[in-house]
Amino acid sequence: MSRPTVEVLIDRGPARRGDVPAPARLVEFARLALGESSCELNLRVVSAVESQRLNAQFRGKQRPTNVLSFPADLPPDWPIQLLGDLALCADVISREAQEQNKGIEAHWAHMVIHGCLHLLGLDHQTATEAAQMEAREIELLAQLGFANPYEIIDDSTQANRSNQRQS
Repeated sequence: MSRPTVEVLIDRGPARRGDVPAPARLVEFARLALGESSCELNLRVVSAVESQRLNAQFRGKQRPTNVLSFPADLPPDWPIQLLGDLALCADVISREAQEQNKGIEAHWAHMVIHGCLHLLGLDHQTATEAAQMEAREIELLAQLGFANPYEIIDDSTQANRSNQRQS
């Protein structure tokens, strides 16, 4: 089976760019999460303003969020196997990494993987779903050499973990 095709679109708006990994690295994170799937995926790095707009429009939440997943809704006979789109907010991801004492690249990897897993059908609405999704994230991040993103570093990290699940 062929490697998944991952197209990376970088929003050139006001989002911080210094903390965003190179497009090739974002593709690496996505391909790892997608495994042997033969599909296309669009990644878009957005500003906090755009993230808030999308979050309000599609989730009814009036704040920017780290990653939004938009599954493709195409007819079954569509010639392209488009999995969907991810909107990743550079400002939120950078802020969270700092607040949670995580490396910026590790947190980007986590958010790309998290979003891809949503597109593949995983979720975290129940404790069982969350445990399954977190286990998969931990496994994939370890393959990249990154630590468990859910480990408790201090009391503030536990609060951030709870907030992250709600995002």
